[in-house]
Parts: sequence; structure tokens; C-alpha cells
Amino acid sequence: MNVVIIGASFGGISAALQTRKKHPQATVILLEKTSSLGYLPSGLNLLLSGSISSLDEAYFMTAKELKEKGIQVYLDTEVRRVDLKEKSVVCATDSGSDVYRYDKLIVAAGSTPYSHKIIGTQSTKVLTYKQRAQAEEAWGVIQRSRHVAVIGGGQAGIEAAEALHENGKQVTVVESMDNVLFKSFDSEMIQPLQEEMIRKGVDLKFHRAVTAIEEQGEQLVLHLGDESAVCDAALLSVNVRPDLAFLDGQLPLNVDGTLMVDEYLRTEDLDVFGVGDCVQTPFPLTGESFYMPLANNAVRTGMTAAENLMEPVRPFVGSVRTVAAQAFGWYIASTGLTEAETQFYARPVRVHHKETKTSMLPDAETVHLKYITDADTEVLLGVQLISKENILQAINTFALAVQTEQPMDTLTGKEYFFQAGFTDLVDVTNLEHPFERG
Repeated sequence: MNVVIIGASFGGISAALQTRKKHPQATVILLEKTSSLGYLPSGLNLLLSGSISSLDEAYFMTAKELKEKGIQVYLDTEVRRVDLKEKSVVCATDSGSDVYRYDKLIVAAGSTPYSHKIIGTQSTKVLTYKQRAQAEEAWGVIQRSRHVAVIGGGQAGIEAAEALHENGKQVTVVESMDNVLFKSFDSEMIQPLQEEMIRKGVDLKFHRAVTAIEEQGEQLVLHLGDESAVCDAALLSVNVRPDLAFLDGQLPLNVDGTLMVDEYLRTEDLDVFGVGDCVQTPFPLTGESFYMPLANNAVRTGMTAAENLMEPVRPFVGSVRTVAAQAFGWYIASTGLTEAETQFYARPVRVHHKETKTSMLPDAETVHLKYITDADTEVLLGVQLISKENILQAINTFALAVQTEQPMDTLTGKEYFFQAGFTDLVDVTNLEHPFERG
């Protein structure tokens, strides 16, 4: 069996590794259009923050490691056309072109920033940084800039804003919604982070959409409706979308340009699978599917597609949209529904706020929690955390509870370890207990 995988980032690599594990006799071919694979899209932020000293360190996997597992890797190989009838993939390479035949095809082509509504993004001072080559160019421009605007206040944008600030740059963040990270946090929960950003001199522009970017001499002018903002360079941290032009309309797409797939990640052609940023992700709490280009979704869909190559045995469970980050001195995490989203939930809900300590020591930090439950069943629907202490791992427990529809009494009575120097008297994930503060 020949399995061809288009794209070698989180989704493609996880699909290749799981295919090799489940089908040791299969020929696994991984095609990547860039000159390397396994690059971390956050590499530029890691470099700016000093977490790494070079972009050479921003990789989670190498071609050598994959080849050692018997996976054929072809870099600098850009897919130009897929022929579903012939079951072939036509690619452009440095030496001309190649054709790869497949029995099963996994499309993990990734995504690119979606900014066609903004005029002027072709400027060399308008920066994207998801790929290694883009990050290298962006690094050079940023080093020569004093004032950098970040377009988009999502997780990538906020992390970029902090990294730029730590590098002594003047930073402006432009966000069209009411607050940063609006998809994962309600406004009162993210307010401490925003206040810290303002205190450190970050210019937050909410309810603004960049309609055009214009070069004026050495500077950029961002047009924001009735006003404008001037900077030296701009980072695009807007929504991403898959580029599936090589399919040439042979397979149905959703309105957002993603592949239509079933619960086993099969397309209309049952020998072709879509994973990662190329597909929508079911959101079980509302029964709908959304575009959720998260690394954890890419890895899990890649593994699931590999499980279903021969027959549909493992449906993809979907996502409760678990995210976590550290920025401007705050650790933030979220999973499941926000309060703003409960209007799309079919039943009444209850919203709870609480505070707890990270340990019993006098200097212990406070954890602020917000959690949402079904008003009738008390099933946990969503949790948001924010603290000065690193409590990010706690969100994994909450994510599992939301995903498996656990009621409150399960979390209240779950077992935990206690050690006064490391924990409070009751664990932060035991949501209701007699020692609550606040």
C-alpha cells in the first residue's frame, strides 16, 4: 500500500508516524514544499523572547528522524496537481517534476494567513512568520524597526506582542473585537492581562479592522476606518486558511475553504483524507463544526486518519478548543465554552467564579477560575484560568472532564496529591470544596 501525505508539519508528520506504526509494510511518502520539515510556527516568537538562540532550534522533528523510521521524505517538493482518477500527485521540484502514485492520500497541506481583505499586504514590511523562510525575513525587518504593529489579538498575536516588547519595540495591537483572545476568554477574565499590556506601554486598539496598509517613506500607515496608525513594520497574526488550489475543485469544500470530511476524516473520495488546518473540527458542546487551526487538533487528526486508512474504525472525537499561554506575566488557559458562547448551547447554564491558592505557602499566588456548567445536569461545559503562577497543566484535567461530560460531583470528589509546598489544601481542579477563598 502506498500512502502519500501532502505537508510535513504537525498533521502530516503525526499521520506519517502513525501510518508507519499501524501499517509497517506500507510505503509512506511525505511531501513538503519547503526545504525543511517540522518547523515550529512560533519560532520567531521563541527567538525574540530569547527562548532559543537561533531558528535552527525551532524544530520538533527532522527529516533524518523520519527516514530512520522508514518514511520517504521529499523536501522542496511542491504539489501542483492531484489526479483523483489516476490516483497520482504531480509535484514541482528543483530538477523538474515528479509523479507519486498512491493508494491512500492524506492532505495535510497546512494553512497561510488569510488577509485578502487588507489592501497592501504585499509590502516587504508586512510580515508573516509561520514558515522558516518567512521568519528569517521577519527577523531582519524587526531588528531594523522601532515600532511594530501586530494585526490580530489572538494567541499568536499576544505572544508576538510580548516578545516584541521584551525586545524594546514600541508595540501596537489592532483587534476588531472587544478584547484580546476573545475566542477563548470572556472579557473580565482576560482583563488583568490587558491591563498589564497597557501598563507596559502596548497600544491596544479594539473595534478596529485594518482595511489597507500603505508605505509612506520608511514607515507604514495602517488604515483603520476613520483613523490610522503609523509604524515601521506590521506582523500579520490574522486568521489562517488552507490553500488547496492543487485539488482544482475535484473535492467539495466548506464555505471557509476547508475540505468536507466525515467523522473518519474521509473526503467524498474515500481514499483521500483531510487533516489539520485543512479541515473543520467538530465542537461537541454545540453540535457544530468550526475551523480550529490548533497544533493539538492537527496531531490528533493526523493520527486518526492513519487509523482509518483501511476501514473506518475510529471517529475523530472533535475538540473542546483547549488553549494555554504565558504572556506579560500572566498564565492563561481555557477549554470548552465561554460564557459568550452559551447562547449557542441548547440548555440553561450556570456561571461560577472562584479563587484559590497555588500552595499553602505565604507567598502563594492566586488562581482565578471561571467555570460553566449545565444548570440541570451540572456537567462541566467550560473553564478559564488566569494566574501569575504556572497552572497551565491544570487545563488538561478540565479538558478531559469537558470532553467526557463529567458532572461537578466527579470533579469535587476526585483524588489529588497534597504537599503543602506545592499545592493548596485542595487541588485547583477540585472545583467545589469547603476551603474556597473569595
